[in-house]
Amino acid sequence: MPEHPDQPTSDHDSQNRGAAAAGASQPAWPGAFTAAPAHAPTRGQLRAGLVAVLLLTLAALWTLREFLPALGWAVVFAVSLWPWYAGLRGRWPRHSRALLPAMVTLLIVLAFVVPLAVVVVGIAHDSTALLQWWEQARQQGISPPALLHHLPASDQLTAWWQANLGTPDAIGQFSHRATGARGGLPIATGRKLLAEVVRRLLLVAFMLLALFFLLRDGEAVAEGLRIGSRRAFGPAGEHVGRQIVQAIRGTVNGLLVVGFGEGVILGVAYGVAGVPHPALFGLLTGLLSAVPFGAVLAYAAAAGLLAAGGDIGAAVAIAVLGSVVVFVADHFVRPVLIGGATRLPFVWVLLGILGGIEAWGLLGLVLGPALMAALMLLWREWVGAQPGPLNPAPAPDKV
Repeated sequence: MPEHPDQPTSDHDSQNRGAAAAGASQPAWPGAFTAAPAHAPTRGQLRAGLVAVLLLTLAALWTLREFLPALGWAVVFAVSLWPWYAGLRGRWPRHSRALLPAMVTLLIVLAFVVPLAVVVVGIAHDSTALLQWWEQARQQGISPPALLHHLPASDQLTAWWQANLGTPDAIGQFSHRATGARGGLPIATGRKLLAEVVRRLLLVAFMLLALFFLLRDGEAVAEGLRIGSRRAFGPAGEHVGRQIVQAIRGTVNGLLVVGFGEGVILGVAYGVAGVPHPALFGLLTGLLSAVPFGAVLAYAAAAGLLAAGGDIGAAVAIAVLGSVVVFVADHFVRPVLIGGATRLPFVWVLLGILGGIEAWGLLGLVLGPALMAALMLLWREWVGAQPGPLNPAPAPDKV
């Protein structure tokens, strides 16, 4: 309340009240209230502000450390699905706040979580069968496979197999060497296993919740990040941010989606051909397909198991089908989905995937190639291989 009510208000106060009234009636949008400060901060204030921002960021990351992988996967899914989701929003704008994000989140559950749950159930069933086979092997031993007699030096290989795996005493010694003095297989207790399952389910639920809000408020989040990167780093920061987004989208579409398809197709083929533990081999094929030529190792191992069991025809069929699927995926489907988003040489893709998994876990499967693509973009601009904020195109000569 002013001390002198009769004194007229200034134009600046009127503008502030008008802006406050407009802000009260309309939602705030990133950049709507950006203005130059009235007084430039001193150097000490700038340093103190940077230290405070750094401490707040570290505290926030420490608080969310257990949920950062789930939040990262939510960002990855939101970035990869955004072009398709933007088309849905343009067609049904009235449902963009609740129905559309909920529907897309439900589709993610049906497309990824449900098949993964089926694979987990299959792996659990296969693990039970594997434990039963191991218990039988400990009591009776493992007889040498028929393929071993047709290999070079078959007599020596058969003798080694019989001495190390062919009798119950040999199996017991092998188990003792593999597991140490504890004996038996290192199986986690039921309580720890149940706690780990509950923890994973909570992380998946948090990821889906974060994905819902990212899809609902994606435009505001993207605009805020664009303005923040431009104000902090200039046009180069915004340009690198766009490259990272394109690299994440291309990596998800070209590696994860294609790998998921390869795992499903070859997993069904494994089950039909009679490969032992087809769910486990299908999951292994899907994971290794993200690495260039990684799926070849998976279906070659499956074909080798069939050949070791004497089913040569099924082994040849798996090898041929696997080669066709991998060839079509790597030479036709994956280049169309990735396009020119990453434009990384083979060695950098491989290093980005392997190094990303080592540094960030499974999330590094996407973050590794995205970081390599951003660094490659900066390098190409710096050496003049392509135009950009670090290497602007020369202005045309004025006539």
